Amino acid sequence: MSLAEVQNAISEKKICVLIPTYNNEKTLKRVIDGVLNYTESIIVVNDGSTDSTPHILAQYPQITVISLPENKGKGNGLKTGFRAAKKLGFDYAITIDSDGQHYPDDIPVFVEALLQKKEDVLLIGNRNMSQDGIPKKSSFGNRFSNFWFWFETGIKLEDTQSGYRLYPLHKIPKKYFTPKFEFEIEIIVRTAWRHIPVKNVPIKVLYDPAERVSHFRPFKDFTRISILNTILVTITLFYIIPRNFVNNFKKKSFKRFIQEDVLESDGSNRTKAFSIALGVFIGLSPFWGFQTLLVISLSVLFKLNKVLAFVASNVSLPPFIPFIIAASLFLGAPFVSGDSDILSQDLNFELIKNNLLQYVIGSFILSTTFSAIAGIASFLFLNKVSPESN
Repeated sequence: MSLAEVQNAISEKKICVLIPTYNNEKTLKRVIDGVLNYTESIIVVNDGSTDSTPHILAQYPQITVISLPENKGKGNGLKTGFRAAKKLGFDYAITIDSDGQHYPDDIPVFVEALLQKKEDVLLIGNRNMSQDGIPKKSSFGNRFSNFWFWFETGIKLEDTQSGYRLYPLHKIPKKYFTPKFEFEIEIIVRTAWRHIPVKNVPIKVLYDPAERVSHFRPFKDFTRISILNTILVTITLFYIIPRNFVNNFKKKSFKRFIQEDVLESDGSNRTKAFSIALGVFIGLSPFWGFQTLLVISLSVLFKLNKVLAFVASNVSLPPFIPFIIAASLFLGAPFVSGDSDILSQDLNFELIKNNLLQYVIGSFILSTTFSAIAGIASFLFLNKVSPESN
């Protein structure tokens, strides 16, 4: 796209550029000047900077500046900018960090990708994290974040931590629960839960230790991110996956739902064997009251056969419970110096209560062992009776 075409598209699609900044006096002017090549629809949120940032921003009367009295975190700055952008009539916001790592001349990449889509989309810049100069902790953090984003949404991305993004302002959630760096994880996960596509687009990245100022606090912020992911995973397993399962049932005919979402007859023998193994593991594990919910949720998440997994999880039917309790307590005894003479006692939940750690350890040993046996045995059996489905 030519420069004029990009500028026209930014105007027609009502796109603004949002720049949250905190004490980035070395690079802020360069970033703003680069963005001005494409548009004057710029919103800068000065998040309580204590350096020369106010003086720099005073040189740009043509842009919108929001100055916060104190620093409250990047997430809070972005939320403030989003609210302002919507009030000013914008439909999309491209966010770019002010620390100099992003190149303003990548703005056309986002604009062109948006124009190619027939629906609203959230775009995230995909940095080359393997290039020279990228800190190892950044590469690790990105891989860590990518995994949990996939687990929570089923969407595979190569970069989920880049702050260079395009947001569809009227499709993202209206309320948020996190104020700092973890906000950028919360917003993409919760937007994906709203069935808005989340895609990567290729961008350049510059890491210059001489001028880049990072406000990321490794221990505190990583802890906050870990807590957030724990909450998001819990919501995924207990609400999002069951919700999607029910919604698919409502959208499809009963016959199609049974074929595609339940029987999954085209699944490979390996998939079916893993499904049985998962069912046996959950059925023998100490997840009383949650076994059905867990086995269905995990089957959907890992695209396994839900019916086979559910049937296999019923290995813990009431007639078998005394044997499961006895085996679990026996296997767990050597690890906690517990009582292995369980046959002389009543096998009930009171016995479990009094030997809880022994039971939990033993039950996971039992479930792992029998899950592996069931998976291998079913795979060999399925290969024998239907080798063509491999």
